[in-house]
Amino acid sequence: MRRVQTGALPVPLRDSRWSRLMQNEKFWGYFFIAPVSIGLIVFSILPLIASLALSFTNWDGSDAIKWVWFDNFTKLFHDQVYLKSVRVSTIYAIVTVPASISLSIIVAVLLNRKMRGNLAYRLIFFLPSVTMPVAIAVVWKWLYNYNSGMINYALSLVGIQGPHWLADERVVLWSVMIIAIWTAIGHHMIILLSGLQGIPESYYEAAAIDGATGMRRFWYITVPLLTPAIFFVMVTSLIGAFQVFDLVYMLTPVTAGGGSGGVLQSATRTAVYSIYQNGFKSFKIGYASAQAWMMFVVIFLVTMGQLYLQKKWVHYE
Repeated sequence: MRRVQTGALPVPLRDSRWSRLMQNEKFWGYFFIAPVSIGLIVFSILPLIASLALSFTNWDGSDAIKWVWFDNFTKLFHDQVYLKSVRVSTIYAIVTVPASISLSIIVAVLLNRKMRGNLAYRLIFFLPSVTMPVAIAVVWKWLYNYNSGMINYALSLVGIQGPHWLADERVVLWSVMIIAIWTAIGHHMIILLSGLQGIPESYYEAAAIDGATGMRRFWYITVPLLTPAIFFVMVTSLIGAFQVFDLVYMLTPVTAGGGSGGVLQSATRTAVYSIYQNGFKSFKIGYASAQAWMMFVVIFLVTMGQLYLQKKWVHYE
């Protein structure tokens, strides 16, 4: 057989190496994860490292970078506006997370029963979770309208004067939290439903034979065996609650995003919104990066606390 030389290797030898490479599982494994890995490095890891470096500077995006080291972090503890934003985020998380999880458990238990139209009901409850936040904000702005909104109209039918939902500092944060709870129920419901369907039916049958009522079966069988799903939902919900931004930005764009300050901005200014204001409005990129990393520390500590406490209340089969 005559061999045709191509470079330094014969054609059959080169083909043999290529065929072995094509049959190498490691090669194909790295090949298929390469796009995701490259995207993770370029769009997540490198910006993360850059923000950490920028948190020690007072860079404004145009001038030369000047290192101030820990001055930005020291300033955080004396910045009353930022401390108030952390307080608002904390209140938001404390209210929305337990409320959304509690309502989701009730909805999941009800929809776990065999009844006509079950799939349709699940779809209706899940739709808000996959609806664009902009569409949600537009609809709820109309519902919250003081003069022509459906909510105030319904209240007027029973003799109640509805408030200025998005213009009153006493209720504006509650208005945002109501929407957040409503949108979260569908997402939590799906996860809790999967947990409910993993509970053996024999437990309920044994409890019914022993004379346990429906409420006792719920508290002593459903809730304990559902705690792994509840724990997962609680961790992810708290992380999301501390990072709330879109609802605040879209529901109160003039007062909270106009840059004019005022009581409404203070009432709805969350920690992430404060990062946005400093980084993209005031161009205090170094200070905004320090705020972001401080928020990371807070979320990390809260999550670690949850992982530690889950040993005392989460029951695994």
